[in-house]
Amino acid sequence: MTKFAIGCLVQWYEVKIIGEYISSIKSAIDAYGKDNVFIHFDIVKGKLLEKFDGTEEEFEVVIDELMDKITSLGDYNIDWVIHQENVYSIADHRRDFNREYCEQVDVLVWGESDMLAPKQMFVILDQLHQQVKDQTPKYLAFFGGCKMWDSSWELLEHPKFTDKPFIEGDTQNWWSLRYTMSESEMDTINEETESAEVIVLPQHKFNGCGLVISSEVIKSGANIPKGMFFVHEDTAFMMMTQKLLGNIPQFAIRNILLVHNRKHHSKRYKVLGEEGIDPTNTGLLRQQHDWYNRAYEASSENLANLFNPNYKFKGWNDVL
Repeated sequence: MTKFAIGCLVQWYEVKIIGEYISSIKSAIDAYGKDNVFIHFDIVKGKLLEKFDGTEEEFEVVIDELMDKITSLGDYNIDWVIHQENVYSIADHRRDFNREYCEQVDVLVWGESDMLAPKQMFVILDQLHQQVKDQTPKYLAFFGGCKMWDSSWELLEHPKFTDKPFIEGDTQNWWSLRYTMSESEMDTINEETESAEVIVLPQHKFNGCGLVISSEVIKSGANIPKGMFFVHEDTAFMMMTQKLLGNIPQFAIRNILLVHNRKHHSKRYKVLGEEGIDPTNTGLLRQQHDWYNRAYEASSENLANLFNPNYKFKGWNDVL
């Protein structure tokens, strides 16, 4: 059987949503076999960037709740690293996760705290890997997703979402970008599928939530560049993979839904300075912090100059 590792970065303020992620990956592992799946968490307790809106005693209660949810996985193959006051971003997590697990397993999966994994995930990925591992051992894969920003993402949307309208600010309709979908709603949609539809995309297209990477890709040297210190790590990884390996296959499993609740109403619990703002408007919430705007701009500049031999990368020292 194929061996998998699935990794997730958890910031302290994601305490109210991480239980949903854990429940979904547990269902997916139970359907496949827990001896063949490794679960990794990087847990960020540091408050250097986002400040906690409360006392230190209240913060410790939050951390205890977070750890209780993670350790509830019990005897599954689980490990975690706790990051205290240092800055540890999604780019750091994914880069380290790729490097650490690529020699231990066959396939890597990028999890996210606001992701719901389909219970069929590892079963389908095992079937895919067994079919292609000898012909195209270096590959990427992506499940069907929720409504995206524009038509360029349609091949990666689950077919039930494709013809639905995009309504700005809509939080009520299940197909909306800002709708928070439950695990049971996802399961209901996926239970309608009798067999997985797998296509090969003409060119690479993905975001980081739920990205599937054969370990051979990472072994070849493709990874997130150290110059990407904050965001855009998924695009940088795509660019590095293309630079090194060309247009390796990216499989899209279109009719199995993997949920990305990117606008989850509980995503940023008790972050100081975000009071009174629509909790589903995560972009506006983050923009209340000057460091975020500077870091986003610097990361965007780094991405635009990824292969520029005359450009010096910016980092946290430049931002903070």
